[in-house]
Amino acid sequence: MLFLDIDGPLIPFVGPNPPLTRLDHALGPLLTALRCELVWATTWAQEANRSVSPLLGFPELEVMEWDDTDHHVDNWFGLHWKTRGLVDRAAGRPFVWIDDELTDRDREWVAANHAGPALLHWIDPRIGLHRTDFDEIARWLAQPADSWT
Repeated sequence: MLFLDIDGPLIPFVGPNPPLTRLDHALGPLLTALRCELVWATTWAQEANRSVSPLLGFPELEVMEWDDTDHHVDNWFGLHWKTRGLVDRAAGRPFVWIDDELTDRDREWVAANHAGPALLHWIDPRIGLHRTDFDEIARWLAQPADSWT
């Protein structure tokens, strides 16, 4: 399973407007080649399927939805507001989370609260996803399940 943010990873925060003109269409095949269940983990919500999926050649993807009431608790503990929901959705299965707002606190919390392996992969929001990111993610996915960290 691969949880995917849009702003920052797919649409860098530099360049022309509107934002979709900054989307690199070549990322679609690279993400699909990872052979993971792709899940939108973005504030774009269902708009991700209407606006971004077609440009990347994706079918309609599942979209994560979060309960807004727990955000203050996560802020108190230094967690990203998505962290708990993604761990709940993964339900112990291996997952990759690509986002530009990840911190070590999220990694620590996931390691302590998720029964399966997880790769929380930070993306520089000024650059977005790059081929070297795909190499790292593919290497992690190719590891035997008992060696995932």
